[in-house]
Amino acid sequence: MTTRGASPARRTRKPTRVRLGVDDRRRQLLELGRRAFTELPYDAVSTDAIAARAGISRGLIFHYFPTKRDYYLAVLRVAADQLVRETVLDTHGTPPERLVVGLRAYFRFVDQHAEAYATLLRAGGGADPVVQELVEATRRRFIDTIRGHLAPPVASSASDARLERAGLRGWIGLVEALSLDWIEHRDLGPDALVALAARAMGLVVPGVTEDGGRARRPRARGRRAK
Repeated sequence: MTTRGASPARRTRKPTRVRLGVDDRRRQLLELGRRAFTELPYDAVSTDAIAARAGISRGLIFHYFPTKRDYYLAVLRVAADQLVRETVLDTHGTPPERLVVGLRAYFRFVDQHAEAYATLLRAGGGADPVVQELVEATRRRFIDTIRGHLAPPVASSASDARLERAGLRGWIGLVEALSLDWIEHRDLGPDALVALAARAMGLVVPGVTEDGGRARRPRARGRRAK
């Protein structure tokens, strides 16, 4: 006999499944994957847990990404693409002005996506050659973008071009190290980071001066300016 007023036993309800289109579902899974791989080491990430958060079956994840590793690589590619997209140098102003704008955007991205940024860079230092190539390709995209915005071009010979390439590669490594240090300590402001990285650019790329042009050749002695 049921007593009046007694509450019926509550049953645990499963999360309501929401139907999403293919593109929306993929974006959702990539975002959930970004959070998961940022918070936990690769081996500790559970696709079952991600599926539960998405309100879908685990099998549906593998409909979009054949394996967990494919899922991980897709997440890293999205992070790399977003980083490059959001920190492209401005097309206006002198090269130093464009550089400062790009650096501000870069460190703003690091500030807003600190965990994802650190995950991407640290993954590139691992043993997986595909991940290493992904991170290196991201660096090359930065180098190509920066070289394309140096006007007039600095390199006037093959040896200058090699120095320019090596200098930019080293400079990007410096910016990455500054970013990781900032994530860990947070004892410098973004303006200080931008100023330090901009000064370093002037040292590693020969021929670029503060006014954005090539270093001017000294005039011959005895010649008067008209």
